[in-house]
Amino acid sequence: MNRIEKTVWDLAKPVVEGQGLELWDVEYVIEGGQRYLRLYLDGPDGVDLNACEAVSRAMDPILDEKDPVPDSYIFEVSSAGCERALKRPSDFERFLGSNVEVKLYSAADGAKQWVGKLLAYDNGDVTIECGGERQFTSKQIASVRLRMEM
Repeated sequence: MNRIEKTVWDLAKPVVEGQGLELWDVEYVIEGGQRYLRLYLDGPDGVDLNACEAVSRAMDPILDEKDPVPDSYIFEVSSAGCERALKRPSDFERFLGSNVEVKLYSAADGAKQWVGKLLAYDNGDVTIECGGERQFTSKQIASVRLRMEM
């Protein structure tokens, strides 16, 4: 998490929790030459458009006053989604036993993408069940996301 994301996390967390929701992630990225500041939310019953709008309206004056982003940006608030990225140790602990998709920087045994059941997380290393146990080190992993099976 970069400095801007950390600052916005600290500002947004009490606002989001005040709405009975959980702040899942903060993202500050450049896409197509435009800067985006995004909040991703979760809740016990999911997150609907009204919840996103309420958090957005509550955060607008805070972001205007604290001005944590030096450049102009587009502010978005959305649900973390059912195929959300797992980043923190608590994310992995919460979703042990769930199906995940592990994307690697470089192919391992001919594949850069692996899908399986999350068995373990240890200091960045991930173990999944995919026709046998397979462990990936933190240096191999580009991303890990929940994977919904149809």
